[in-house]
Amino acid sequence: MPKAAKSITATTKLNRKATTKQKVDTAKKTTRRSAKKDSSDPKRNLTAYMFFSMEYREKVRQDHPNATFGEIGKLLGKKWKDMSEKEKIPYVNKAEEDKKRYEKEKAAIGESKAAASDQDAEMDDENVSDNESG
Repeated sequence: MPKAAKSITATTKLNRKATTKQKVDTAKKTTRRSAKKDSSDPKRNLTAYMFFSMEYREKVRQDHPNATFGEIGKLLGKKWKDMSEKEKIPYVNKAEEDKKRYEKEKAAIGESKAAASDQDAEMDDENVSDNESG
């Protein structure tokens, strides 16, 4: 192969590596960040399984004192899966009540945020009119 062909091939390989590296760099830069949570937002509602696990976790811990956190979770999950629908009813009812609580709090917070944004909009309108007249 002539020298000119070798240098072109080497240059092409370098360009390929550079573009691959650029793709990797841009992929790293475009990671998403989750939005910050508002501290005034209500706590999310719990599921029926969560109510069950809060009630039974200590009992499982006493029955299996050397179990790790993951093993306790597996034991709770197995017990939940083995339960009949009739046995799950109290936990489902608690979850429904908690969901109603969450929806009510969420609506109340939404109304207060809407009122606050309306006040901000009114203040912005007043500031704009003051600036125009001055």
